Amino acid sequence: MSLRIRAVPAIVRGETLVQFVLAKESSKLMDEASQFGFYGKAFSTVYLQTKNVKNVKAALLVGLGNKEDLNGETLRRAGAAAVKKLESLYQKQASILLPQVLESASEEACALAEGAALASYRFNKYKSGKEEKGTVAALNFVSSKKGEGEVKKGIRLAQILSEATFFVRDLVNEPPSSLPPRRFAEYVQKVAEEGASSNISLTLYDKEKIEAMGMGSFLGVNRGSAEPPVFVHLHYKPKEFKKSVALVGKGITFDSGGLSLKPAESMETMKMDMGGAASILGTFKALAQIKPNVEVHGIMALTENMPGGKAYKPGDVLKAMNGKTIEVLNTDAEGRLILADALSYAVKQNPDVIIDIATLTAAVIIALGSQVAAVMGNNQELINQILKVSAESGEKFWQLPLVKEYREGLNSPVADIKNISSTRKEGGSIVAGLFLQEFVKDKPWAHLDIAGTAWSDKDRDYFSAGGTGFPTRTLIRYLLSI
Repeated sequence: MSLRIRAVPAIVRGETLVQFVLAKESSKLMDEASQFGFYGKAFSTVYLQTKNVKNVKAALLVGLGNKEDLNGETLRRAGAAAVKKLESLYQKQASILLPQVLESASEEACALAEGAALASYRFNKYKSGKEEKGTVAALNFVSSKKGEGEVKKGIRLAQILSEATFFVRDLVNEPPSSLPPRRFAEYVQKVAEEGASSNISLTLYDKEKIEAMGMGSFLGVNRGSAEPPVFVHLHYKPKEFKKSVALVGKGITFDSGGLSLKPAESMETMKMDMGGAASILGTFKALAQIKPNVEVHGIMALTENMPGGKAYKPGDVLKAMNGKTIEVLNTDAEGRLILADALSYAVKQNPDVIIDIATLTAAVIIALGSQVAAVMGNNQELINQILKVSAESGEKFWQLPLVKEYREGLNSPVADIKNISSTRKEGGSIVAGLFLQEFVKDKPWAHLDIAGTAWSDKDRDYFSAGGTGFPTRTLIRYLLSI
C-alpha cells in the first residue's frame, strides 16, 4: 500500500493538521471556518491558514455531521474526503487528530484510516503521462499516550483490510487477456507461497484432473475457450480452530455470454466476472496476518465463457460432480454451472459452513442497485452473522428469500434441473440461489450475489471507478468474528 499510516504521540511540526469536527462544534478553528461557510456538514471540507494551533501553519477541517448520525461508515467517508482534499492541495502528508466521540479509539482509528487508504487507490498500470492530482504519501494519527495502543491496533487492521482490498481491485481491473485462468493461478500460487509459513497450502487441478473428478458442469462452460480451466483449493488450517469455513468463488475471467452472446456494451466490464474468486484470494492474502482460529477452504473455479466452435449449446445436458444433470437453456447463466461443481467439491471437504461469492445475476442490480449486494441461504444464524459484520465493514447487504414455490420453474423434462427458470423476467437472483442450493446438501450455506457491487462505474466516496474489492473486508471481518 503506497499510503503509509502510523500512530504518533504528537502533531508533526509544520504539517497540515487534519481535524474532524461535528456539525456546529465550538472551537477557535470552527470560528475561523464559519467565515467561509463551513459548519461541519458531513464530508464538507475547508482549508485554513491558521495561527490558532501550535506548530501548525494550516488546518484542514472535515465535517462529520450530527453526532447522532455518526458511525463507522461516516468516519470512513470522512477519511476519504480528507485524502481527496489533501490530494487536490498537493499535500504529501498530514497529522490527523482523532475525534473523541465514539466509544472505541481502535474502531475510530480503523474506520478513518480505512476510508483514507481506500480513497488513495489508483490503478494506473497501463497509463502514460502525469497524474492530475497529488499523491498523499503519509498520514500520522495523533493519539494520547494512553490510547496509543488502541490506535495502533485499529490502524493495523485498517492496513490489512485495505491491502487485501487493493489486491482484489488490481485483479478485477486487470485486462481480461492479461488474466486468463492460468495467469490467475500464478497469483494464487504466490499467495500460497507467501502464506506457507502460516499454515496455508494449495492444490491446483488442471483440466485432466478436473475431468477425473467428474466436474462436467464446470467443463461445459470452459468448452468454448482456448484457455484451459483451473480449479483451485487453498487451505488454511491452524493447529487449533473453532470452526471450518469453505469460501467458494465464481472465477469467470471473461464472460462473453457464450453462444447466448451478450450485447457488446454488456461485455465492456465482464473482466470483473471473477470478482468472487478474487475476493477469496484477497482474504487468503490477509489470513497470514490476522491468523484467525478457524479453518478456511478457498475454492475457486476459473475459466472463460466464450463462443468457440466447441462451445456448449442451449439444449445441452451437463453432469455435475454430485451426479445431478443440468439442462442448459442459456449459456450466459454460466456462473451457477461452475459453482455447481465448486459447491459439490466444498461439501466433500465437510466444512461447518459454506459461503459462495459470485457476480451472479443482472437481476440483483435491478433489485438492489450498484451499492447493495444480496445474501440468501438456508441458515438464518449464518446470514445474521454476515449482515452483522457487513454493517461493521460498510459493505451493504440485503437478505432475499429463497421462495420454495419458485423452484418449480427449474424443473426439466430431460434432466434433474434447468439452469434458468421457465418463468422469465422475475425473481432471477432468487432462482439462481435456489439452483445453487441443490448442490450444498444440508450444509449451512449462504450465497452472496455481488454482481452490482463488485464494480463501480464512477468514483464515489472511497471507491474509484472500476473494481471495488467488495466484499473482501466483510469476509475478513467474518472470519475474525468466529
